[in-house]
Amino acid sequence: MPVHRPAHPARRIALTGAAALTAVLALAGPASAHAEVEADTPQALAENVTLTFVSEAESGTAGFTRLRVVLPCGVAPGDVTLAERPDGWNLKATSDGYTVAGPALKAGVDAEHKIKVRQLPDAEQIAFKTVETYSDGEVSRWIELSGAGEEAEQPAPVVKLKPAAVGATPVGSAAPSTAPARIEGKDAAADAEPVEKADAAPDEGSSARMVVMGVAAVVLLAGGGAWWLARRRAISGAS
Repeated sequence: MPVHRPAHPARRIALTGAAALTAVLALAGPASAHAEVEADTPQALAENVTLTFVSEAESGTAGFTRLRVVLPCGVAPGDVTLAERPDGWNLKATSDGYTVAGPALKAGVDAEHKIKVRQLPDAEQIAFKTVETYSDGEVSRWIELSGAGEEAEQPAPVVKLKPAAVGATPVGSAAPSTAPARIEGKDAAADAEPVEKADAAPDEGSSARMVVMGVAAVVLLAGGGAWWLARRRAISGAS
């Protein structure tokens, strides 16, 4: 009659930890969601450039209702026109950029819109800080800029530009206002909150990252415990 030996404790602990980490990583998938921008002519001082913005949906229960974009220095709100947007959405200029908003999109649907810019500034790269609002009031801020050797956790959409063409010159437009950027929310109180201020509660992406870090620590501790247990049994057996 075959004898079924119990699973080795160290192996059981390792398998349990790995399964837990895999499950949490699957749940934390939305943390990789982000906002992106692409230019059809990514070159300094290029004129009549179309920029395509895509905000990846993070929520499985609510859809986008509004996007708030802060324009980089050298691009004024009056230099921007709306090219494409979700059905029913409209563009509204702000002191330092614009909002594009309308009826809530379906949960899980990315928000894409296009704008045409009169001329890009003479720079190596330009960033478009973006604040996304969902139908349930949740807000995601993609407003951080990467530093030297460091990657931002909530990076703002960035376009890298090639050097200006020979003979290209600025067409001359007013610089954007230096007034602080504001969140576009459901009411006046939300509109008065600066873009740079973090939410009172962490967004879904931040929460997921915290959970992953916590479980990773547990798995490491479990692995260390399994190694210690196996080591102790080996020493006891050799005695």
